[in-house]
Amino acid sequence: MATPYQTDPTHGRAGLFKSKKNRDSAAAPEVYNADEKVVVEHTSDTSFEAARPATITPSAGRRREAPPLVRDLSPEERARLEGILVKKIDLRLLPTLIVMYLMNYLDRNNIAAARLAGLEDELNLTSTQYLTAVSILFVGYILMQVPSNLFLNKIGKPAIYLPTVMVIWGIISAATAAAETFGGLIAIRFFLGFVEAAYFPGCLFFLSSWYTRKELGFRTAVLYSGSLMSGAFSGLITAGITSGMDGKRGLRAWRWLFIIEGVITIVIAFIAIFILPNFPRTTAWLTEEERQLAVWRLDEDIGEDDWTGSEDQTFFHGMKLAFADIKMWVLMVLLFCFVASGTVTNLFPTIVKTLGYNNINSLLLTVPPYVLGVITTFLNSWHADKTGERYLHITLPLYFAVVAFIIAAATIKTAPRYLAMMLMIPGVYTGYVVALAWISNTLPRPPAKRAAALAAINAVSNASSIYASYMYPESAGPRY
Repeated sequence: MATPYQTDPTHGRAGLFKSKKNRDSAAAPEVYNADEKVVVEHTSDTSFEAARPATITPSAGRRREAPPLVRDLSPEERARLEGILVKKIDLRLLPTLIVMYLMNYLDRNNIAAARLAGLEDELNLTSTQYLTAVSILFVGYILMQVPSNLFLNKIGKPAIYLPTVMVIWGIISAATAAAETFGGLIAIRFFLGFVEAAYFPGCLFFLSSWYTRKELGFRTAVLYSGSLMSGAFSGLITAGITSGMDGKRGLRAWRWLFIIEGVITIVIAFIAIFILPNFPRTTAWLTEEERQLAVWRLDEDIGEDDWTGSEDQTFFHGMKLAFADIKMWVLMVLLFCFVASGTVTNLFPTIVKTLGYNNINSLLLTVPPYVLGVITTFLNSWHADKTGERYLHITLPLYFAVVAFIIAAATIKTAPRYLAMMLMIPGVYTGYVVALAWISNTLPRPPAKRAAALAAINAVSNASSIYASYMYPESAGPRY
């Protein structure tokens, strides 16, 4: 007999819904059509775990019936309750994840701003040593992503796991202020990348465990806006610290930068523990009706149940399924090319400095391109979700990026070069976030496979950041 919310892998999209009278009965399983072998199981218990699926067993496959508190809703009532549920999830999930990702990206890339705040001079780094310090983070970042996502899928406690990881990387980031040598800086950056690796692929998996495919693109864009906003805030924060705190208590501005941002990260992580949900089945602040609806709408979207419990998750089976799917490798190449193009952000303050302005003004000039990137990313992802189209929403922004890179390499005049810089960030990342959502849309089930695919694609795509940093030595400026 089928267990609650357990899906046969041969299920189909067809379903059988009994009459209201029969739905409310607590009769034993009945056979309605012996020729088609259709069996429906029911129970009078309306609890979530007591819900019994309707199972279709002809050659067309199998399909479960909606849970008790969902199947009796009228279409209008279902739409109303689902709208309330999605808003509730949005308010608890998105603002917290955005702020956490803002700090994740800020702590990862603040070394670019720290270069203009005295890091390179005080540690006596050569240009190559500085670029090595930038790129070494991504070695640790790549190594940890797949194991971390599989572990998150196994334990099913993102509300505890992600903030805990955040506390650890906040401590490591703040410890960067104590670096005195090139070797010390390298060690800190490696372990920072190793720990930070858990967050972004974990968030992508987290979002895909709550939202349907038509909702996921815009929510992914909202999440990624945290990284784009971090680029804007990094310039503003570093400009303020450089102008007001350089030399305070005997510390250079770049040391204060790491201390302040690391402490803020730790504080935000502790707050996030009390706000974030877990997965739909394990979130305490949902009502029973909301919990059933949250699970069922994902099942209905894909035709297969999502995360059911820790005992059903395995480390290596999900990885094996992901690696055996050709779609994962195609998406991996796509995302690799995106991230390779976007590595310009790793040293964006240095590139803007080639316009000839002083350090403070250069940091301030890094803000508008990121602000424009947030706007175009939101609009493009919203339209992609509304229309259900992905290809053009991914590729068209890239033409603007190509034009921007050509302009930046072809001229040294200030106005056209800054126009190119304004287009670089939106040109790359406007389509990138749609491509990220495409991963979960294309590889939705089982959750272990989705977790492994998201992490593997993100890890390999970020491998480009290891070598790309060396493409921007000071000697190659201003055209690079």
